[in-house]
Amino acid sequence: MRSAPLAFALPTLTIAGLALAPAHAVQARELTVTVEIPRLDVAEYHRPYVAIWLERPDQSTAANLAVWYDVAKRNKEGEQWLKDLRQWWRRGGRELQMPVDGVSGATRAPGRQTLTVGGDALARLPAGQYNLVVEAAREGGGREVVRVPVQWPAAGAVATGSAQGSSELGAVGVEVKP
Repeated sequence: MRSAPLAFALPTLTIAGLALAPAHAVQARELTVTVEIPRLDVAEYHRPYVAIWLERPDQSTAANLAVWYDVAKRNKEGEQWLKDLRQWWRRGGRELQMPVDGVSGATRAPGRQTLTVGGDALARLPAGQYNLVVEAAREGGGREVVRVPVQWPAAGAVATGSAQGSSELGAVGVEVKP
């Protein structure tokens, strides 16, 4: 049986500009991100827009992992506010044609959110040091960026990292399975 190219199943890497391999050539590696979205005590609460990506040491984008925004607005009006995710926008977000299958999705409710990216999606990501970047912006609120160093792929054992946001984000964690 012939394996289908991952480009059809995992368009995330097409966006990141990374080459894809046949499914049978990929090792089972996984990256799990947890993001705490705090419930703020404000008069009118709006869920934040959030972008999650991996960046290289020079701060260029290695892979877009998720963009959570108001996808349900009529006439794609939610897309006009993506530019409020300033760092993500400047580092390549503005070049994407939204929505992006496998990357974009609806805003998330307050609480702990989990995103798991299968190793297949990151199989061609060169080994090395990266930063997991989580950026949040909220209407009528602020903007915050949290970075967590990540070694890809993990060597031997599961590797973890975490950082703490101070306003728009709570705890951000990452776990890399070899």
